[in-house]
Amino acid sequence: MAWLVRYDANNRPVPELATAVPSRANGGISADGRSITYHLRHDARWSDGVPFDAEDVRFSVNVVRDAANNEVTHVGFDLIDRVDVPDKYTVVFRLKRPHAGFYVNFFGSAFAQPCILPRHVLAGEKTINQATYNALPVGIGPFKYAAWRRADAVEMVADPLYFGRKPKLRRIVFKIVPSRDTVLTQLTTHEVDLWLPVPAAYYDRVRNVPGIRVVRQSSYGYNHLDFNTEHGALHDPVVRRALRLATDRATIVAKIRHGVGVLQESVVPPAHPFHADLQRVPYDLAAANRLLDGDGWRRGPDGIRAKNGERLAFDFAIGTGLPDTDELVELVRASWAQIGVTFEVRKYPSPLFFAPGNTGIIYAGKYDVTHYAWILGPNMDLTNLFACAAVPPHGANIPRYCDRAVDRALERFDATYDEAAQRDALHFVQERLARDVPTIVTDAREDVFAYNDDLHGFRPNHVTAFDDLVDADI
Repeated sequence: MAWLVRYDANNRPVPELATAVPSRANGGISADGRSITYHLRHDARWSDGVPFDAEDVRFSVNVVRDAANNEVTHVGFDLIDRVDVPDKYTVVFRLKRPHAGFYVNFFGSAFAQPCILPRHVLAGEKTINQATYNALPVGIGPFKYAAWRRADAVEMVADPLYFGRKPKLRRIVFKIVPSRDTVLTQLTTHEVDLWLPVPAAYYDRVRNVPGIRVVRQSSYGYNHLDFNTEHGALHDPVVRRALRLATDRATIVAKIRHGVGVLQESVVPPAHPFHADLQRVPYDLAAANRLLDGDGWRRGPDGIRAKNGERLAFDFAIGTGLPDTDELVELVRASWAQIGVTFEVRKYPSPLFFAPGNTGIIYAGKYDVTHYAWILGPNMDLTNLFACAAVPPHGANIPRYCDRAVDRALERFDATYDEAAQRDALHFVQERLARDVPTIVTDAREDVFAYNDDLHGFRPNHVTAFDDLVDADI
């Protein structure tokens, strides 16, 4: 895909399909902050040769705003009053109020944002969910689809129609390999040229593979345990605080993540200027037991605590084929048992685990506790993850957390273009999340990339490493 805006090596927005990133200085943001104007390139074509224009952008906005379409996020799109197209190469977003995250949410390349769709292919579809387009999409980026073999591989080739810098790589195959041990073997034999990101449990091993280079750097992601706050005992914040006290995160980072990662309480990584350096909560089983005792949770004959007929017995959902996650779960099981908590582990293949709508596990809320990672956008807007209105299917608020004070702070964050005011609002959100514990941050991620030393020019940023393959060659 190509985007209105991508992100450079310093995680700052740069234009791609747009000719400039809108700002007040260049007239792209109106004085009242409610009109955002994008001027588009005249030379962009879809991979099937059809010219790209402003109507593709307007059509894509309508797709996202249609509730019948499966979209991971709708953040910002509810603020659009209308989209004007004064000419083929100008798009004006008319907003109900200022929206500081426009450059991320309106077709920017940050993780999990909606992409611009080809109107000429999809305009006749009732929804995009079952469109034949999904089997082999028509894109507009530096590479185009050659084949999509389900559960096997996605093959892409350089698109000669791409308007930007021509890729030096002629072909990329994204291999779908369920076993990480198999990936390591294929990296060792150079059947795989690039593994990103490398799980921390494999960090020491990939560093010793001949002919393989390794990059380790701070990330905009975080690993975490999520609680379904709508389920039974997990609705009680005291229970969630006790579970955090009983989670030995230092050992998780040291032993399971092999020292790769940063211990912290905030969901905002330390690499970002909006990070709040919150006081660390220690691993303290005695304090966890005192909390539960004081909250009326009493141990039964089997040692499991209960209150008003509700037991501290949960379903713990994880993906399959993740040995480091398996180790983490067993470490957590042992420590939680010491405070009278138990759980059953449920394993799901990744496509089912992350499937949108009611068919998936985490988005449909078919879990009590779960573990995975999020990668945040460059502006650190947490609306899609923690706003009351972002509970699936309207967003990615997997814990189903709702705090109206947090909502108001998120609105303040997004309604100003002043970075100091944004920082203040986001600090409040980070503090409130640390207090209420809808999620336990096990660590701020450090990403590890391992690649064949024949691959040159690969320089990943904090937001998305895939962008950086455009400048790579082998």
